Amino acid sequence: MNKIKVVTIAGPTASGKSILAMELAERFNGEIVSADSMQVYRYMDIGTAKPTKWQREKIPHYMIDAANPDEEFTAARYRDEASEAINWIHERGKNIFIVGGTGLYIKALTKGLFKGPASDVRLRNEFAMLGAGSEGTRHLHERLKEVDTDAASKIHPNNTARIIRALEVYYLTNKSISILQKEHNFSEEPYALLKIGLSVDRKFLYKCIEDRVDSMVEAGLAEEVRRLLAMGYSPGLKAMCGLGYKEIVMYIQNRCSLEHAVIEIKKNTRRYAKRQMTWFKRESDIKWLAYNEKEKAISLVEGFLG
Repeated sequence: MNKIKVVTIAGPTASGKSILAMELAERFNGEIVSADSMQVYRYMDIGTAKPTKWQREKIPHYMIDAANPDEEFTAARYRDEASEAINWIHERGKNIFIVGGTGLYIKALTKGLFKGPASDVRLRNEFAMLGAGSEGTRHLHERLKEVDTDAASKIHPNNTARIIRALEVYYLTNKSISILQKEHNFSEEPYALLKIGLSVDRKFLYKCIEDRVDSMVEAGLAEEVRRLLAMGYSPGLKAMCGLGYKEIVMYIQNRCSLEHAVIEIKKNTRRYAKRQMTWFKRESDIKWLAYNEKEKAISLVEGFLG
């Protein structure tokens, strides 16, 4: 049985992935499946740099506005729903382009996902209370280091959800999540893949990030965050702690100036872009192109789709 052909376009934030994907999808009768962990949330448009209404009418996009900000949205849920979208696009004779910067989502979709034990609410709450204490998430991260140094080295000290999950897996199975993941080895291959990565000069990328953040603020990012808060979405939600949102919440709560919030967004986005590149550079099968090598991208896709 022939596998469905899928093109993935990955790279750091603000590298031009969405623009390239639109051009390729238009040229090759394609539709786009987003692989962005923030664009899945409704009402969060400006801060997540979602494609415009016009772009989405021109080329159908999937996995955007798939959940409310207070819903839990995991890599496993993404894999399940994105797989359905891929099948739907394929059944209608269209080509599939997966586009985004959330490496875990792309990996879960194209290589399978280590499932692990079911969640234990009591254990999770216990860890959450520890993380909410005076020592904060860093205490949890230190605890993870004691039982799984490999996982601790890959998980950011502020990523509470992933730290708690790694600890939960260890205490439920007496085995580290790193060992279990290696045993799984992301060895599933449900699709035939062409993986394209966009590489951007760091200085130029940082300028693009700063320009994008300025545009978001001018487009009404603060008003968007105020609207979300007025709708009852708590600042502590995972979605509301995303880049751009947590910093603007600080400003709205009079804990910093708008100028300081914007500086923080730019700084944190640069750090995020660096982490994204570290993730994608570990993928040995990505074909790297400069952000402006559109003709090379066209040639690669043409050869792949036949």
